[in-house]
Amino acid sequence: MPVETWLIKLKKTIYQSFDSLHVAPPPKSSVIKRSRVGVLAFEIARIMPKLTHMWRLLSDENIEDHLHKQSVSLQGVSKIVSNKDAFLRSLACAEMIESFRVVAVSVSRLSERCDDTSLRCFGPVFDAFANTGHDPYGWSLDLKDMEAKITKMERYVITTATLRNTMAVLTIIENNLKKSLECKEVNTTKKKIILDLQQKVVWQQQQVKNAKEKSLWNRSFDSVISLLATSIFTILSRIKRVFSIADGYPASLPRSISASNHSNLVSGPLIKSSKHQENNEISHGFFETNSNILKPASNTLGFAGLSLHYANLIIVMEKMIRSPKLVGLDARDDLYSMLPNSIKSSLRKRLKGVGFIASDRSLAEKWKGALGKILGWLSPLAHNMVKWQSERSFEHQNRMPETNVLLLQTLFYANRAKTEAAITELLVGLNYIWRFEREMMKSKALL
Repeated sequence: MPVETWLIKLKKTIYQSFDSLHVAPPPKSSVIKRSRVGVLAFEIARIMPKLTHMWRLLSDENIEDHLHKQSVSLQGVSKIVSNKDAFLRSLACAEMIESFRVVAVSVSRLSERCDDTSLRCFGPVFDAFANTGHDPYGWSLDLKDMEAKITKMERYVITTATLRNTMAVLTIIENNLKKSLECKEVNTTKKKIILDLQQKVVWQQQQVKNAKEKSLWNRSFDSVISLLATSIFTILSRIKRVFSIADGYPASLPRSISASNHSNLVSGPLIKSSKHQENNEISHGFFETNSNILKPASNTLGFAGLSLHYANLIIVMEKMIRSPKLVGLDARDDLYSMLPNSIKSSLRKRLKGVGFIASDRSLAEKWKGALGKILGWLSPLAHNMVKWQSERSFEHQNRMPETNVLLLQTLFYANRAKTEAAITELLVGLNYIWRFEREMMKSKALL
């Protein structure tokens, strides 16, 4: 009986301590004056790394190294996408702006919770800034001030991640304590476990409280949105400066890429829209023009919806070419079933009249060398296509990309006819070296 009485008292004490954590909400007027970020801290903490990542990417060193050396000058890009530097730079710029627009829309939605009227109008003000360069609140910062903002955001991201971890630990300890209290059998050992868990709960609650003070959780919406707004204005200014975009709209772009016209490119400014959507979604003028630049031409794999399929096809062939001895008949049939009709047709034409015997070692070596050269420039685009798609999948949409793969580095803008010609060449060569390896295996078996 004394044990049961002790247990009841202990339960009441613990539950009272839990209830004490839930402070009664203040009057409505004080909530308006002292609005805090609260649980939205975790959403904001996912936005901040995207801004810091983009700012770092826009440095002179990264733009020169990543954009020119790794993207524009990529051999596969020049062969089947375009060899025009201005066009490729315009695609890189347009993709960066589109990613940036998505972040700005998220901030625009959050800004509606601010007390400051200027911050609540972030969406329309930013839209006007993108279209005209007009900055009524002076949110665009100089380099030194922006670096300080970047450091501040990086610190907030770290402290908010710490808060998430401490809250997760607290939840685990509380669940363990509740399970222990629900257990009917209570002995000395059980008492000690319950008391230890209770102490851990109290200690972890204090850790959560301290983490909230340091993180975004206890910051006001006005201070956080102000930080995001000034960063966004400054980054857009930097993008325009890096890519030589005058205030207003993206610069006019050449209409031709490789050997064909890119009919979706837009030259010259569009007529400005004078109305803003009620939900502050940023989608007029500057961003609308930019979106048109990203549309693939009718002769590209992206337009046909084949870019990811062809990427997977190339990766499968790459593995087979590296180890033709391991390729069985079933794998060969599976590969053939992946081919679209256009490639099947061209493959049949290329293989017409080819003998069934493949015993020339020197010819097999020549084919291996030729296939290696083709894969040398085609394979990176295929792997980039898979990476790009994976990083933007639903499961990873809230994470920062692990790589800086741009769409122009993939098969999305690749010329369909040129890509299919390269794939057909790979298939013809693979057919020969596969048959050669089988002939050699038969000879060895006979010996």
